[in-house]
Amino acid sequence: MSDSNVVPLPPGRGSGRPTGTGGRSGSRRTPSPAKRTGGSDALAAGAARASNERSRRRSTPLLNPDRDPATAARGDTTGRAGESGARGTPRAPRTRPRRPARPARTVLARDTSPPGPAPTAEKGHHVEATSAPGAATSTVESLVTAVVRVLRATASASGLSGDEVEQRVAETLAFLRRRLTGDYVVDEFGFDRDLTDHAFLPLLRPLYRNWFRVEVRGIENIPDTGSALVVANHSGTIALDSLMTQVAVHDEHPNGRYLRMLGADLVFQSPVIGEVARKSGSTLATNADAERLLAAGELVGVWPEGFKGIGKPFSERYKLQRFGRGGFVSAALRTGTPIIPCSIVGAEEIYPILGNLKTVARLVGAPYAPITPTFPWFGLLGLVPLPSKWIIEFGAPLDTAALGPTAADDPMLVFDLTDQVRETIQQTLYSLLLQRRSVFF
Repeated sequence: MSDSNVVPLPPGRGSGRPTGTGGRSGSRRTPSPAKRTGGSDALAAGAARASNERSRRRSTPLLNPDRDPATAARGDTTGRAGESGARGTPRAPRTRPRRPARPARTVLARDTSPPGPAPTAEKGHHVEATSAPGAATSTVESLVTAVVRVLRATASASGLSGDEVEQRVAETLAFLRRRLTGDYVVDEFGFDRDLTDHAFLPLLRPLYRNWFRVEVRGIENIPDTGSALVVANHSGTIALDSLMTQVAVHDEHPNGRYLRMLGADLVFQSPVIGEVARKSGSTLATNADAERLLAAGELVGVWPEGFKGIGKPFSERYKLQRFGRGGFVSAALRTGTPIIPCSIVGAEEIYPILGNLKTVARLVGAPYAPITPTFPWFGLLGLVPLPSKWIIEFGAPLDTAALGPTAADDPMLVFDLTDQVRETIQQTLYSLLLQRRSVFF
């Protein structure tokens, strides 16, 4: 067989066995050594071309990033010769998208230089805010300054002095600081002077000055120092008369004295009212507490009528009820304290009692359940008191020091002195009612 009878292997096919032109004759011819050498050269050339083609198609920058693009275009001459089989047309290589390069991190060096002035933002440039501790303080100061300016503008519009408003704002901020730090004093009875001055009395002053327009007479009868016992009539359905008397003593007296009020058991049994009453200077209406306060030089207030006075119907207005057993007189006699009669006009009209639901009162544990012209018909609006005109007059003091402490053990003397105080208050009420022009004016 000559070399012309050998069929070369086409490119892209695997290496196979060359066959002759004799077809399938069933007998295989053994080529001569010369012919066998020529066939081997042809097979080697075809395998080399197939290997080069696969290497050229498989070589991509993703799989081999260090490969030179020029070399990849020409095709790699190295490959695996064993993969040059007849596998048909090779598949197109899969290409993976290149990931975007991550931005380089910028490492800021710590500034060890001494602090200097803050950077100033120039026009067209932005200066980033720092989170230094001074920034928060500066923000708070800016807010406080803005609030003070708004309050001063509001005060000017309402006719008040801007300096006065600014002073009150400063006092309020100082009060809040003391409450947060615990820098305040509470006495043995629970009286908190700081809370009374900056929270309790300021809440009552709008009622005292603008709603009831209280007129105070005889404030000079209250001593500047030392103990005294103020005895007053009780009325008004809700005990606002005792609160207005406390404001009158503090605001109208030259020394701004505090009235330590004696309250009933029901007041201190209430969860919220009892705590507020103690912090504002009130204590339980007992002889022991009254004598301790008077012995300490305090100004004490008592309303002997109790619930009988504030719960009486409107038809019995300004008619004093019984003053009890005269326990306040005994406390005054034992401590040698003067008794100051106090008459209050105007409290009877704030909640005129037209009826009393006794069954409801027993169910809720109250001394009475009043029906007024506004309550319960108007709901919560019925709790707003009527704006009656008030007059509070402090009478001349009754001296008890000359009688001595032993006079407290004489029941007839105690009774006579109690009746004298009651009659003085009753006559003063009649006199004030004649002087009053109108209930509301």
